[in-house]
Amino acid sequence: MTSLNRRRFLQLSGAGAATTAISQMLGQSIARAASIPANRATGSIKDVEHVVVFMQENRAFDHYFGTLKGVRGFGDPHPAILPSGKDAFHQANLTREVTPFHPTAQNLGMQFMEDLDHSWEQTHLAFNAGKNDKWLPEKTDATMAFYEREDIPFHFALADAFTVCDQYHCSVLGPTDPNRYYMFAGGDDPFGKGNGSGVGGGPDLWNAETGYTWSTYPEELEKAGVSWKVYQDIGEGLDPAHYEGWTGNPYIGNYGDNSLLYFLQYQNAKPGTPLYDKARTGTNLLGGHDDLFRIFREDVRNGTLPQVSYVVPPETYTEHSNWPPNYGAWYTANILDILTSNPEVWSKTAVLFMYDENDGFYDHIVPPHPNNPQIPGASTVSTYGEWYDGRMTSSGKADVPGHYGLGVRVPMIVVSPWSMGGWVCSETFDHTSIVRFLEARFGVKSPNITPWRRAVCGDLTSAFDFSASGGAVPTMPGTAAYKPSDADIASAKRYPSYVPVPPTVNTMPTQEKGIRPSRALGYALDLEATLDAGTLSAHWTNRGALGAHVQVRSNLLPQAPYSYTIGAGAALDASWILGPEYDVQMHGPAGWYRRLAGTTAAADVRVSVAADGKADHAQFRIMNTGAAKAELTLKDAYGRGSQSLSLNPGQGKTVVVPTQGGWYDLTVTASADPKFVRVLAGRLENAGTLTSDPQLGR
Repeated sequence: MTSLNRRRFLQLSGAGAATTAISQMLGQSIARAASIPANRATGSIKDVEHVVVFMQENRAFDHYFGTLKGVRGFGDPHPAILPSGKDAFHQANLTREVTPFHPTAQNLGMQFMEDLDHSWEQTHLAFNAGKNDKWLPEKTDATMAFYEREDIPFHFALADAFTVCDQYHCSVLGPTDPNRYYMFAGGDDPFGKGNGSGVGGGPDLWNAETGYTWSTYPEELEKAGVSWKVYQDIGEGLDPAHYEGWTGNPYIGNYGDNSLLYFLQYQNAKPGTPLYDKARTGTNLLGGHDDLFRIFREDVRNGTLPQVSYVVPPETYTEHSNWPPNYGAWYTANILDILTSNPEVWSKTAVLFMYDENDGFYDHIVPPHPNNPQIPGASTVSTYGEWYDGRMTSSGKADVPGHYGLGVRVPMIVVSPWSMGGWVCSETFDHTSIVRFLEARFGVKSPNITPWRRAVCGDLTSAFDFSASGGAVPTMPGTAAYKPSDADIASAKRYPSYVPVPPTVNTMPTQEKGIRPSRALGYALDLEATLDAGTLSAHWTNRGALGAHVQVRSNLLPQAPYSYTIGAGAALDASWILGPEYDVQMHGPAGWYRRLAGTTAAADVRVSVAADGKADHAQFRIMNTGAAKAELTLKDAYGRGSQSLSLNPGQGKTVVVPTQGGWYDLTVTASADPKFVRVLAGRLENAGTLTSDPQLGR
């Protein structure tokens, strides 16, 4: 193994009698992982020889990590404004308003919590065409429940030790199976006719599980000679008929989460063929619970772990919302404990740990989504294959029309020797990003990823530093106490006993103070906005290497919000006819934000921002395009106070404002128009040391 002191590893892993104690704690698996140096043969993605894709069930990002320091959680300084006029954290129904709340049950991480509706139809109704304001009536008050560090300490510690992705979205505004098709196959039969009439039996928007024929990514890997395998249990059998409405023992089987088995090519595969041997075999817990990790452990110990592994746990350990999340923590700790038990394997392994969808739990970020294809000019990138028009499909079902994704934000942690140190990566990702990471590593392209997703969603490589050699060993919580009890196993308990109820008085939760190091990203989005004769015009220029989705929101424009996609290296124009007053907010990738408000009768002041080399400051160009002198006040949100600026008609001036961790957030107001506001916020990716947004933990 490259750069590894084996004696030091044995000390850290607890050789001899200490092995038992560490095995009982299991939380030490993360500390041990952090102690093993990365393979650095090439200093590139080629050093990754094993990718473990570990997808859990049904948790939203804010639901788990809204209070985690240094991520875009409850401290977001620029959340979307709802039609109610309040920010996105204030959801309401006809009787009351509810903000995110922490349930009062003791030992919350071990509670069997309520499972909420997460269907295609009700999730689209909650999303409400981007207004994102119907979560309470569609999902109940429990949608706003969240966990804190003391509830799920292992999850927080995992994020603190490695790299958390705080702009990772599930792929579909809908349930488990459609989202897993994007992970296993790159899409949900997207290229039928671009209208939901798939050629491979799809799309499946309802967990229909009727037998499909479009290609899957493991088939592409197999053709290219890249080894792969599904690690699962088969104790209840792998007949798809077992999955829908299954009532077996939840400690046995794969919970139907190996969605490859809904494809006819796998169902018809025979023993001795790759699709059968690699996707339809596994452990058998009918022979005893100790068999749970047997095959995975043997492959790691023997050095036969494939290049691509898919981990599919039994229901009990999936973190599905009606199961305790800490059961999943115990399972995850075991997976990491096994991987780190062989330093030669771990030094070359990347674990992509994420959740398939959000259940019915709320997240405040409005997902990037393509425009309706019937509205031309809103994207420089083709949205073919991204819109379902509600037509009947070959499965005999139809539903409300809408875009496939992106879906709600879900947790994603990149666990590897190249992602240690408590980083945050804020590039836009979804489940197709997993496939694209495998594309980048093994050179095997998926035919099912749409052009829009390839433009807007990254390939996860930005979450890694392949020049990294190691990191500090963290202090980790143990998980031994989270192992399901024999009594639970005997009773096959699987239904919730706890329904979270919000307090009678709303109190907005706070986010942990502090920042974390942040990965550099390829975004460079500029805006030129012009107000002329009651029309607001926008010209976006994307100088970055990544596509950018921008949502334009305004409660003073009757058809808002609007969705726009500007591909890398492209430009896009849009305009809106305003009333006497206007207030338009633009939300882009990685915290990019613009607000333009005022009265159309007043003079216009244009404000733009430009990067300044690699210096830790932003340059703002402020131009008075009106006929009267402008008396302006400039306020820096990062605590450097206010300054005044006078501009004669036609005069412009460049103002320099230092950044913090690359971040800027400037508000400009005018004495002549009390409603005039210009806000420019974001990050200069070419600044010096980059961090998470310092405003998040204030």
